[in-house]
Amino acid sequence: MIDIVDDGRVRTITFQRPEAKNAMNTEMWDGTTEAFLAAADDPGVAVVVLTGSEDSFSAGQDLIEMAQLATGNGPEQKHGFAGLCRTLIDFPKPLILAVNGLGLGFGTTILGLSDLVFASTNARFKCPFTALGVAPELSSSMTFPRLLGRQNASWVLMSSEWISAERAKEMGLVFELCEPDDLMDQTMATARTLATKPISSLIETKATIVEPMRDAMLAAHDRENAAFATLMGTPANIEAMTAFAEKREPNFDGIEGG
Repeated sequence: MIDIVDDGRVRTITFQRPEAKNAMNTEMWDGTTEAFLAAADDPGVAVVVLTGSEDSFSAGQDLIEMAQLATGNGPEQKHGFAGLCRTLIDFPKPLILAVNGLGLGFGTTILGLSDLVFASTNARFKCPFTALGVAPELSSSMTFPRLLGRQNASWVLMSSEWISAERAKEMGLVFELCEPDDLMDQTMATARTLATKPISSLIETKATIVEPMRDAMLAAHDRENAAFATLMGTPANIEAMTAFAEKREPNFDGIEGG
């Protein structure tokens, strides 16, 4: 479910679960975490590019598995979502995203932990947390206000509405927009430019940028996990998950916590 390809000192990691719009399940959480840990330790890798297959970047958490995990019936996880989050916060080398299409949930929040984001003009983004009766994730409650300003961040994280690629660029969530056929060429050209630099210099430069935020990102991650645990299994969350299974819009009217 994860493809890894090296091009000189640039390593490209591609989500390969197109039949599920690259939704993240245990195998993908664990595989992606292992891929980033390996890239961090590989002295021949200077830059990592992360992208998705076919028409999607990532549709976020696999909701069927999320419901299983909430009831204690999910698969055993080595790293899981929480492990990947901490690995991304600590990842020492430049991380560039090539968002080739739909970015939902994790497919949007990961933008806040990336160093450069290239997006196709047909990409679109959504943080569906309130629609699912849960809370933000991946330290987005800290990174998004810093990147977008409080009001834009509040809209993205609270509304559960789609954000166009153009709007994401205006907000500061995306570095460059590319035509779909040019996305990987432009992303790789930038990655190769960075990869010509000394890896030690790239690592130290990224550290000077990220280190002042690292404790705040980890604290946000812990707060988000606590909020998520509080909200999972509440009437509003159950209604949201039931509506998803029944392929209908949730109705929170009159629901405690709704």
